Amino acid sequence: MRAIRIAQHGGPEVMALTDIAEPTPGPHEIRVRHRTIGVNFIDTYHRSGLYKLPLPSGLGLEAAGIVDAIGEGVTRFEAGDRVAYCSGPVGAYSEAHVVAGTKAVKLPSAVDFDIAAASLLKGMTARYLLRKTFRVEPGHWVLIHAAAGGVGQVLVQWAKRLGANVIATAGSAAKAATACGLGADHALVLDGGDFSPRVREIVKEGVHAVYDGVGRDTWGGSLDSLRPLGMMVSYGNASGPPPEISPLLLSQKGSLFLTRPTLFHYTATAELLDETAADLFSALASGAVKIAPPTRYALADAAQAHRDLEARKTTGSLVLTP
Repeated sequence: MRAIRIAQHGGPEVMALTDIAEPTPGPHEIRVRHRTIGVNFIDTYHRSGLYKLPLPSGLGLEAAGIVDAIGEGVTRFEAGDRVAYCSGPVGAYSEAHVVAGTKAVKLPSAVDFDIAAASLLKGMTARYLLRKTFRVEPGHWVLIHAAAGGVGQVLVQWAKRLGANVIATAGSAAKAATACGLGADHALVLDGGDFSPRVREIVKEGVHAVYDGVGRDTWGGSLDSLRPLGMMVSYGNASGPPPEISPLLLSQKGSLFLTRPTLFHYTATAELLDETAADLFSALASGAVKIAPPTRYALADAAQAHRDLEARKTTGSLVLTP
């Protein structure tokens, strides 16, 4: 079968479409025949070596498709089930992949494969950020960076449905307009300068929480946008890892809270995974969150998808088709 592999860390050019042996599920595993594969920023971290992988390696953590083989002891699924997964193991950039039965979820019939692969990782990330990491309640002020990106679009819609006041940031006027169209109360175009004074013009006290998937470029301004006892939620490094920080700085800026969460810890059991996915599917079914049709690339064009994603040429989600 065909799969994207890397033999070394580096730029998109290290990705190669390769023929490999089709995997066989072991005990408690299922094989998923992919219909659509999700592309996420974490994939670029794995490829570049920011998050190092044992080499050679596949790439990708997320896909949707049909169960076509099951290992001994699997009770959650049967052959023919529509499923999706987003917690790996790494290797989803392929025609088929073997995953633990406890790491996949059944897809409701109303959720098609493209939307599942475009939204499961991003949507479940938004769910734990908004409902578990910092629990957004009506009246809260939140600052959401990269609001026109895949996670950002879900965060804006869901936060508004929860009754929050949303200040969004984006890298262009067109992307800021996208954020406003999703419900953001205010949208700021980032130009490389300090954006925190503009945030303070909107809400003098500062925001209750910042959801920052950008990292280095927005770090200082994010901290300066928080009110006393506010929470800095750093969940990504799209511009590079943020700088080291002294705990004393958090005290000086208002006894701030800082967390660096990951989806894995919020979906560590099958029960937590199902609960998180059910919340997402409910939000999709109710219309609280709408997922735009993703930008599609052929599996063979995965390197171009990474180039476009890292150049911030895209809006919303990207997927690969095997």
